[in-house]
Amino acid sequence: MTADAKAAGAGTAHPAAPPLTERQEARRRRILHASAQLASRGGFDAVQMREVAEAAGVALGTLYRYFPSKVHLLVATMQDQLQHMHTTLRKRPPAGETPAERVAETLMRAFRALQREPHLADAMVRALTFADRSVSPEVDTVSRLTTAIILDAMGLDGRPTAAQLSAVRVIEHTWHSALITWLSGRASIAQVKIDIETVCRLIDLTAPERAGQDTP
Repeated sequence: MTADAKAAGAGTAHPAAPPLTERQEARRRRILHASAQLASRGGFDAVQMREVAEAAGVALGTLYRYFPSKVHLLVATMQDQLQHMHTTLRKRPPAGETPAERVAETLMRAFRALQREPHLADAMVRALTFADRSVSPEVDTVSRLTTAIILDAMGLDGRPTAAQLSAVRVIEHTWHSALITWLSGRASIAQVKIDIETVCRLIDLTAPERAGQDTP
């Protein structure tokens, strides 16, 4: 995660969990892979903890020690998917001329990746919607990853201003809402693209030089 992304997440940090051993990390990765595979085939309802445990080759009790509930598991699956997206986007950064264009391009690429796995996308979004306070650390991590992806795409020379971070939060909310409306069949891909491009213009409006021009 970038330094700017860490700054953006300041104030929502939770105590770090002890690092996993190599064996524990491998087990965790098998669980997340099994979760994603089941969700890809049948969505939220297809992710049953017993079936995840069997597919991952772990005891059911072990699965619950890693993830106390299906919601915890699917939010962690979304975190894992976003990390993969972030790595891919860093290898092929957006080519837009302005920060707004680059962020819009990045979010649409992320959206199309989710579009290729609609059942998985629906399962992860539903888990975020159902998440209660017990899942706050995992939800916070998803938010910080989304922020990191947007900030990287912006390509800022220095730390983001408070106005820019506010714009990023609005963009995150819009992207999440656009995903929900598309999954529910209430918005087309074309409409999602228009909405994303529109909200990303906030980035250019909150640029320091632009803000200075608007000051009376």
